Amino acid sequence: MRTLLGYVVLAVVAFFAFKLVLGLIGFAIGLFWTVLWLAAIGFGIYLVLKVVNPIAAARVHAAITGHKADSE
Repeated sequence: MRTLLGYVVLAVVAFFAFKLVLGLIGFAIGLFWTVLWLAAIGFGIYLVLKVVNPIAAARVHAAITGHKADSE
């Protein structure tokens, strides 16, 4: 009976650990897709800005990369 109780406790702990690990993996995947989506939106805005106003796009690029923008 004691061995059976030990296996039951082990199964319950393993079940909760499995749920925790899968929850963390799901959170990481969701966070990854959110960041990827926001990066795609930012890149689209940057492309539109580059077509409309290339000088402003160069300033944005310089601000993101940390370099000084060339003045024209």
